Amino acid sequence: MSTPDILPSGSQFAFARTKRFLPLFGTQFFGAFNDNLFKTALFVLISFYGLGSNSWLPASQMLNAGALLYILPYFLFSALSGELSNKLDKAILARWIKATEICIMLVAGFGFWLHSVAILMLCLFLMGTHSTLFGPLKYAILPEYLSSYELLNGNSLIESGTFLSILLGQIFGTILAGTDTVWLFGTLLFVAMLGQLASMFMPRVPAQIPQQYIDTNILRSTRQLLKQTYQQKSVWIAIIGISWFWLVGSVYITQLPTFTRLNLGGNEAVFNLILTLFSLGIGSGSIACARLSRHQLHLSLVMLGAFGITIFGLLLIWVTQAQHNLPIGGIGTFLSRPHSLAVMLCIIGIGFCGGFFSLPLYTWLQTSSSDKFRAHAVAANNIINGLFMVCAAILSAILIWLFNSINVLYLIVALGNVPILFYLWRSPELRLDFKRFILRKH
Repeated sequence: MSTPDILPSGSQFAFARTKRFLPLFGTQFFGAFNDNLFKTALFVLISFYGLGSNSWLPASQMLNAGALLYILPYFLFSALSGELSNKLDKAILARWIKATEICIMLVAGFGFWLHSVAILMLCLFLMGTHSTLFGPLKYAILPEYLSSYELLNGNSLIESGTFLSILLGQIFGTILAGTDTVWLFGTLLFVAMLGQLASMFMPRVPAQIPQQYIDTNILRSTRQLLKQTYQQKSVWIAIIGISWFWLVGSVYITQLPTFTRLNLGGNEAVFNLILTLFSLGIGSGSIACARLSRHQLHLSLVMLGAFGITIFGLLLIWVTQAQHNLPIGGIGTFLSRPHSLAVMLCIIGIGFCGGFFSLPLYTWLQTSSSDKFRAHAVAANNIINGLFMVCAAILSAILIWLFNSINVLYLIVALGNVPILFYLWRSPELRLDFKRFILRKH
């Protein structure tokens, strides 16, 4: 089902209330919320409440193992997810995936009851698999639900909703980890059921390639997928840009707790405040980018976003470079310090410009892919995203070990936007759009 390309009328986001978008948005929102609720609660239980304290692995290494288990399915099953999204009706596939999430939460409840880290780590791997299977589906089905003039706005709502759900999942995961297990399990199961309910209202769409061959050889299918994607230069360049965005976001979010404690002198409440500002910045940046674009894809906005991330990243380092080993305090103490407003503005600015950077790239990935290859392109994007996030973890570990400074890490990430911009500039589409933008201004 694809809506005809008619001229827009009414509100720019009028489609958001329709059956062709709202169920998909709800399915994605509840899925991302539950992913982060479960993962955060598990990590908090391990870090602060002694879950698995009798294990042969220390808590810090269990967290590393958990992060690896969650991201591993992106490497293993992304090619499979693209094949399934082409072979089957995506709405029906979504319902099966959400039904699987309910089963995973039932197993997780058993793991919480037994205080079994092994069972909960298995569920973390399965939730990563669930997200891997749903990823290509949600971005590939969007162009089938929305008209071309609605696609940019649809992506902005999906992206902002996803970051909001991640934020809420992390906050509620932290809160529920300290409550009775029944409350945690009940919430996880209830949210999974809400996701299943939302998926039931997703309009059905015909399979793009009903005869699609499902390759069970993971290495071969993944290698073939990446080879086919690399041959489509526009798709590949968009994927590299999106993956850089996830690397930057991963570095900032992963190091925020330590950065908050050492450079801002803040406790958990200050960390939640900074995380909230960062997430809201990305969401508002995505929506602002969509409004500014007025239904048309403008790749030149990617450059504006990259420059903004660099400028605000450098400003954040500058205003915090002299702040080390401050006494730990809450939000009131943090707000009373001289540079608190500048820090908050920089965090919001990095997120806001991140929205400008990523939204056109996601839309470009969808529109530069053919209908039959779109799910494969998103699957390849997931693989490269995962690879970049693993590189982010390795880069962070090496730089912090060498310099013992998060500011140095943030500096390199901020300046890294420059070579990425040169790479993106290789695209004729981006250069042409930028020239049109310059000509319009003159």
